[in-house]
Amino acid sequence: MTEIRIIVCAKQIPDPEAPLSDVSVDAEKLEVIVDAPQVISPFDENALEAAVRLTEDMGGKITVLSLGQKVSDTVLRKSLAAGADELILLEDDQFEKLDSHSTAAALAKAIQKIGDYDLVLTGRQAGDWDSGQVGLILGEMLGLPCISLARDITIQDGSVVVKKGIPQGYERVRAKMPALVTVSNEVGELRYISRTRMLKMIQGARSIPSWSAVEIGVNPEDLQEMAVTALSSPPDMGRDCQFMEGAPEEMAEKLAAVFMALK
Repeated sequence: MTEIRIIVCAKQIPDPEAPLSDVSVDAEKLEVIVDAPQVISPFDENALEAAVRLTEDMGGKITVLSLGQKVSDTVLRKSLAAGADELILLEDDQFEKLDSHSTAAALAKAIQKIGDYDLVLTGRQAGDWDSGQVGLILGEMLGLPCISLARDITIQDGSVVVKKGIPQGYERVRAKMPALVTVSNEVGELRYISRTRMLKMIQGARSIPSWSAVEIGVNPEDLQEMAVTALSSPPDMGRDCQFMEGAPEEMAEKLAAVFMALK
């Protein structure tokens, strides 16, 4: 194999590094509201970095897929600036708040529409809900061998060879391509993109295709929203602060008495 065709699934999410002050809860609607900038999910950026490295070594093409009700091509053009060749947005009101199975089903339809590919890469989990299910379900739906938790990826004789993270180390796993791999952070962060290059990509006239549910052959009746049945706040962690006064010896005795009382 001289060149490799890679599809990277990238999710747009509110910045997971946003301060807690940007997060609120609507108890009536059972919604978590995050007033933070949109970014590409960090593990998906790891997957993109892995893809770019592979095509740097072998040549080939990287297609990035992103699904949602409203997807910002401004945010996702970062993938093009990093080295992807093509970005396809999957946008439809039917794609709002999909559960993991429905998300994987829609991605599978889009990948089948794209056609020829050798490798599908996803992040090990999304940076918002952390379910870690979509990649594995997607592999099953596409009928592909699936390797999870990749910390390093190489291609040898038409197979993908992965260092798969396990407790206290890793194991080396090989699968014949086409295959799907979920990528972990050990692969490395997405490469630095200069401000000039990023602005050029954002302001460029390059057209970004957008596919609806109908265009990829998804029946809206088969899609299910993620169901949130309850939201609970952390328990109130009350604090009782006592100030010790007096000479050091007296304060030490008082502190020792407090510790003894807690036994």
